[in-house]
Amino acid sequence: MVQSSDASHPIFVFDGDCVLCSAFFQFILRHDTQARFRFVIAQSKAGAALYRSMGLSTTEFETNLVIVNGQVFTEANAFAAVMLQLGGPWSVLALIRFVPGPLKNPVYRAIARNRYRLFGRHDACMVPDADLRARFLPDGYTTT
Repeated sequence: MVQSSDASHPIFVFDGDCVLCSAFFQFILRHDTQARFRFVIAQSKAGAALYRSMGLSTTEFETNLVIVNGQVFTEANAFAAVMLQLGGPWSVLALIRFVPGPLKNPVYRAIARNRYRLFGRHDACMVPDADLRARFLPDGYTTT
C-alpha cells in the first residue's frame, strides 16, 4: 500500500476526471492551512495500486480514499475523515461518521454513480505548479 513518508500527512485519493471530486480537492487545498494533506489522483500508478489493494475498481473510482495513520476510509467516512483532519469549524461535519452506514452510504453511492452526469468531466488535465506538485505522492500524479 502507498503511504506518506510521515504519519502526520493524511492522504486524499480522488478521481482527477470528476469535476465534483476535483472541487473537493480544491476545497481541501484552500482549508488545509498547515499543508498536511498529500494527494494522489486515482488514475495515476499510485492511485490504481491503492484501489487494487482495496479490491476496488481501477476504472470506476466511485469513492475517494482517505488514509490517516495507515487507516483507509471510503465513502461518507472518507468525507468525515477529511473534515476531522481540517479541524476547526469543519470538524462539525465529521459528525457524519456517527450516522449508520446503511443511512449515509446509499446517498454517497447515488451521487458517486451519477457524478459525471450531474457535475461533468474535466476537459483538460490539471497542471499543478511546483509547490502543489510537491504535495503529490510519488507516482500519484503520473497517469497509468
